[in-house]
Amino acid sequence: MKIVVSGAGIISSIGKNIPETLDSLENKRSGLQPLSLFDSRYRGVLPVGEADFPVSKRFSRTALLGIYAARAAFCDAGLDRRKDEKLRIGLISGTSVGGMDLSENFYHDYLYSPSRGRLHEVVGHDCGDSTEKIASALGISDYIATVSTACSSGANAIIMGARLIKNGILDCVIAGGTDALCKFTLNGFSSLKIVDDKPCRPFDESREGLNLGEGAGYVVLEKEGNRYQSVCCSLAGYANICEAYHQTASSPDGGGALLAMQKAIENAGMRPEHVDYINLHGTGTPNNDLAEGNAVKRLFGEKIPKLSSTKAFTGHTLGACGGIEAVFSVLAIEKGLVFPNLNFKNPIPEHGLQPETDFRKGLEINVVMSNSFGFGGNMSTLIFEKL
Repeated sequence: MKIVVSGAGIISSIGKNIPETLDSLENKRSGLQPLSLFDSRYRGVLPVGEADFPVSKRFSRTALLGIYAARAAFCDAGLDRRKDEKLRIGLISGTSVGGMDLSENFYHDYLYSPSRGRLHEVVGHDCGDSTEKIASALGISDYIATVSTACSSGANAIIMGARLIKNGILDCVIAGGTDALCKFTLNGFSSLKIVDDKPCRPFDESREGLNLGEGAGYVVLEKEGNRYQSVCCSLAGYANICEAYHQTASSPDGGGALLAMQKAIENAGMRPEHVDYINLHGTGTPNNDLAEGNAVKRLFGEKIPKLSSTKAFTGHTLGACGGIEAVFSVLAIEKGLVFPNLNFKNPIPEHGLQPETDFRKGLEINVVMSNSFGFGGNMSTLIFEKL
């Protein structure tokens, strides 16, 4: 059974829709700017990828970003709950911070007095609340689930969606991820000393760390022939593994990343030489870019496909990155594109990989690999193929 992609929706610091996003990618316009979204010691200091989206005091920002992007994917696929009432439609959403942005507001007041703080600000704290709100906004009730596996959450939501369709549980799934910037993640990553105070430089020898971002990305998955709809590609393969090397780091030799990529290619019934482009996880941290690069070299040898990281555009959107970069992968196939790896100058000596630095179009891109690697060694790879 082929699982096809019939729709996509996205919001991030480089655009509120697909045309705006493509325009930013083509013109090498990064969304990284000094933090302004909330008060922090890092306000105006650390570069982050803030989405152009209003702040709410009732819904978490994670939920609102998710509603926006998931609704765009739903509409792009031409879905209509009245016309498609017989379809079993599900929502699988990945996130890591959930409603933390509102909980931080509550805690600030409650810390000084237990009689202070607005309880409605913590109602949406758990990760599942954002998924429930997205599902409610779209009128989805057949199947709703939340995935929270750190930075591989969005990709794992897509894998879960595909498996639900393949096993006959659902006919159609909106799957991806959403995450918002908040003090918790900014301070947490800073404490790990992996945040750069300059724009990140994925896969560059001088890389010093990541920049955080926010946003949401979803794709609509269906079995081929489920409806009469326009599709450009399929989710041909996928894999999720857990190497459990370290709480926050990948094995430097890339063993876990290698296994995820190998299993995904096997699942797609392909060989490494079939891959035309890799959307790297590419966070810009010393550990990730060394480990992922070593894994790519071990898998592809001297025949390295075109590759790049898009996180110097959006920042690292954590639980949303697997969904956002799945949308990038679909666009790469649909429009024959390869995206630039901003801020790259010199390769990492240990593996010498040279990512693409220009926006390239008019290419024949038949197979795209998208990597999303999370804390705890939870690693996922998706393979998209042109139909």
